[in-house]
Amino acid sequence: MKKLLLLLMVAAIAATTFARNDYEDLKLFNEVMSQIETNYVEEKSVTVLTDGAINGMVQTLDPFSQYMKPDAATMMESETQGHFGGLGIRITIRDKYLTVITPLPGTPAFREGILPDDKIIKIEGESTEGITLMDAVTKLRGKPGTKVIITVARNKEIKDITITREDIKIESVPPDNSKMLTSAVGYIQITEFTATTADDFARAYAELETKGMKALLLDLRNNPGGLLTSAVDVSKHFLEKDQLVVYTKGRRKESDFKFFNDKTLHEKIPLIVLVNRGSASGSEIVAGAVKDWNRGLLLGEKTFGKGSVQSLIGLSDGSKLRLTTAKYYTPSGVCIHDKGIEPDIKISISQEDQIKLMKQSEVIYNLTEEEMKKKEAEKIEDAQIERAKEILLAELKLSGGLPSK
Repeated sequence: MKKLLLLLMVAAIAATTFARNDYEDLKLFNEVMSQIETNYVEEKSVTVLTDGAINGMVQTLDPFSQYMKPDAATMMESETQGHFGGLGIRITIRDKYLTVITPLPGTPAFREGILPDDKIIKIEGESTEGITLMDAVTKLRGKPGTKVIITVARNKEIKDITITREDIKIESVPPDNSKMLTSAVGYIQITEFTATTADDFARAYAELETKGMKALLLDLRNNPGGLLTSAVDVSKHFLEKDQLVVYTKGRRKESDFKFFNDKTLHEKIPLIVLVNRGSASGSEIVAGAVKDWNRGLLLGEKTFGKGSVQSLIGLSDGSKLRLTTAKYYTPSGVCIHDKGIEPDIKISISQEDQIKLMKQSEVIYNLTEEEMKKKEAEKIEDAQIERAKEILLAELKLSGGLPSK
C-alpha cells in the first residue's frame, strides 16, 4: 500500500500542471489501479501495473515510439553503432501489419530473399496482429546460430521462411561495392547511416577520385536510414555552402531544427541517386535535398516514407522512452512522412529480379572456379544502374567531360 500511496501522490502532483479534465482522467487511472491492487484475483506488483500502463500509453502513439526497459534500450543503442544480433531486417508497423522496411545487405534475411514491404504475419506460428515494434524485435532476436520461422505475406502469396540468426555487423559503405562502373562513372553504395558513414563515404569518394571519377552514382536502395546527423553530413558533399539540407518541426520549439551545409566539398560533380521502396528516413533526407536543389536526379522507385524524428529520453530507473518529437521536411517544405519521395526517372524492377540482384551483389569469398563460372552465368542486368550510367555518360559528353567519340 505504501507504493500505491506514493504513486497516487506523484500522480496528484503531476496533475497540477494539467487542466481540470486531465486531472479527472488521472483520478480515474488511480481508481482503476487501486481496484486492481486490492481486488484482482492474483497479486500484481505496482511495477508490473506501471509498466503495463506505460506500454498502453505508448501504444496509442505511432509505431516508432517505444518504451524500453534498460536491457532493451541497450540493445537498440547497439544498432546505431553498426553491430547487433538477429536476422538483418529493419521493420515497422504499417497499416497495422508488421512490415519490412528493408533487409540489410549480407545478412540472413537478405540471403533468404526478404523484400521491402513484405508483411510478417506470424513469428514461430504466433500471429503478429497487434504486436508492438519492441515485442517484434525481441521475438526476432536471439543467439547466433538459432533459427526462427517467420510467415511472410507478399502480394497474394503466403509462405514460411526459416532463418538462422547471425551476429549482424553493418558495413555502412561496403568497400567491395565502391567501384568505377566506367572510366569516368563511379559507384558508391550506402547501406545504412551509422556513426561511421560520413567518414567511410569520404574515403570511398576520395579513392574513386584517384581513379578518374567525373560523375557519381550513389546507391541508396534498401537503405533504411539511421542517424540523422550522418545523413546530413553525406548530403553536404553535394550541396553548395549555406544551402538547407533538411529541417524538423514538432509541437515544441525545442524540436525545430534547420540543418545547413557548412562546407563546400564536391557539389559540382554530376550525380544520380538510386532509390526504391526500401529507401527510408536518412536516405530520404539525402534524396530530398538532392531533388529540391536540382543537384542531381533521383532514379528508381518511390521511397518508403519514414520521415519522423525520434528522441531518446532517459528515465529515472534506467529505462528509456523513444518518442517521436518531430517530422522531417525537405528544403522546399515537403513532409516526407507516410508520403515518400517520387524519383525523377521511374524504373521499376520486378520482385523476382530484385531477389536475384540482391543475391548476386553479395560478395562471397573462396569460391571454386566452377562456382565462380556458375555465379557469372546467372548474373542479370541491373536496369536501374544501367540507365543511370547511360544518363551520366551522356551528361559528361555534353559538358565536355568526355570525348564525343
